[in-house]
Amino acid sequence: MVSDLERVRAFLADNGPFAIAVSGGVDSMTLAVVAHRLDPATEIYHALSPAVPPKATGRVRTYARREQWNLKLIDAGEIDDPDYLSNPANRCYFCKTHLYDAVVGHTALTVASGTNLDDLGDYRPGLTAAREHGVIHPWVESGISKAALREIARELGLDDLSELPAAPCLSSRVTTGVRIDADLLPLVDEAEEALWAALPEHLGIAGIRCRIRPDHVGVEVETAGEWRFDDETLALARTVVTRIFGDRAGYVPVEPYRRGSAFLIDTVEID
Repeated sequence: MVSDLERVRAFLADNGPFAIAVSGGVDSMTLAVVAHRLDPATEIYHALSPAVPPKATGRVRTYARREQWNLKLIDAGEIDDPDYLSNPANRCYFCKTHLYDAVVGHTALTVASGTNLDDLGDYRPGLTAAREHGVIHPWVESGISKAALREIARELGLDDLSELPAAPCLSSRVTTGVRIDADLLPLVDEAEEALWAALPEHLGIAGIRCRIRPDHVGVEVETAGEWRFDDETLALARTVVTRIFGDRAGYVPVEPYRRGSAFLIDTVEID
């Protein structure tokens, strides 16, 4: 029986080399490792942007040194696009359009993304931009899901990647229809990192989101077990956010994590 890793390697060998757009997340990073180890002619592209968490860029740089990637850091320019900044429900379409425009402008290779099978079940307007630019999705072409590609990362000894939590771009924290403010995005990242450091370990925190709402900043926390924030912990979280955002924080609700709660389309919250 052919393994998932063997199947994706066969697809890459038959169709590559590729120019791979990496975000710093497990999907694209694992794909880049597999593809480059198979064919050193693989090119790796990473966009620098206020919407990209610094940890993600740092991870890309670290892997580039370790794996000896041909890494190209680019400015996709989405942050200068009024359509992107207006933050409509299809904001990702404008982001990915700029990204793929930039990559295509730098390479003669076919562009590949880290999209996996599970992504096809979500509302992802960025896939439209990918189709318009002829982008290939090797995980999808090889029939590989998120869980399967995490297993591939473990099989390759990429333990730091295999356990990475989902980390969408910082603009995803801004409620649909609220204008993207490039100056606020680094504060979102700073607040989330500060909350990780400040909140007690015994809560079993699995994820933190700092949400930009129309008139305040909210915090959502995912815990491994029962939600059990006492008054002292709630006050601590609000203090951290207010210190970073100042008057722009407004009232800071601290609530259980809700996937995609900043993403509104036709008044229905989805991701």
